[in-house]
Amino acid sequence: MKHTLSVLVQDEAGVLSRIAGLFARRGFNIESLAVGPAEKPGISRITMIVPGDNRTVEQLTKQLYKLVNILKVQNITNIPCVERELVLIKIKALPENRSFILDIANIFRAKVVDIANEYLILEVTGDPGKMVAIEQLLNQYGIVEIARTGKISLVRASNVDTELLRNALNKQDISIITS
Repeated sequence: MKHTLSVLVQDEAGVLSRIAGLFARRGFNIESLAVGPAEKPGISRITMIVPGDNRTVEQLTKQLYKLVNILKVQNITNIPCVERELVLIKIKALPENRSFILDIANIFRAKVVDIANEYLILEVTGDPGKMVAIEQLLNQYGIVEIARTGKISLVRASNVDTELLRNALNKQDISIITS
């Protein structure tokens, strides 16, 4: 299972290196990593996606707290959150395919950020599932390059779990259709 960890750290040299070293020493991979300034000056938020079971992630959390400059570690995997990712996709866009590609971009609310005779670069922002979906659709046209930021996430203040609501609504729609 993949877990999302939100880590607040003092913004000092070497913090990220110590965190990466901790994971490497224990043989764990970080699948996604996003770092940036947090709400207070001198504090950064690190959002990372790590594979492992609950027990393993709990142990990693305890180990993280032992590092200098770690202020807070929170496993937000099962907490209602707003999650976003940014992807830049350079795609081969020959004239005969360009309108199809632009239609896909429009559906996913992607922005065209660069255009050339045979290529487009699209900027897509959204939840990680959206990124996978647009990538799958654009593969048929020839993705030349792709760059992803990694997932960033904040806990919802409303505590509303939109994933749970979406699943409940889909089940209602299915029951209405089958009735």
